[in-house]
Amino acid sequence: MKVRVGDTVMVIAGSDKGMTGEILSINHKTNKVVVEGVNKVKKHIKPSQSDPEGGIQTVEAPIDASNVAYYDTKAKAKVKLGYKFEDGKKVRVNKATGEVIKEKKK
Repeated sequence: MKVRVGDTVMVIAGSDKGMTGEILSINHKTNKVVVEGVNKVKKHIKPSQSDPEGGIQTVEAPIDASNVAYYDTKAKAKVKLGYKFEDGKKVRVNKATGEVIKEKKK
């Protein structure tokens, strides 16, 4: 999977097609990603000691990683990613422009 947590992606298939957002989490086992503001679902929360009110909350549900593409904020378009070795390190590269994608600090 070439996308990582913190990357801006565009949804390319499904009911939220065309929306962009940042990846919040990735599940490599099921090949799913959670994107900020995409695939919102209502979750019924049972009252508990930590949340005595309970109620209905809106949360982002995971979508398949094949339904998202990396979004280049400079070009304002989705782009494909590739890899190349630079100074002995494997780095991600924008295939359209050839520029290296910088890793975001966590």
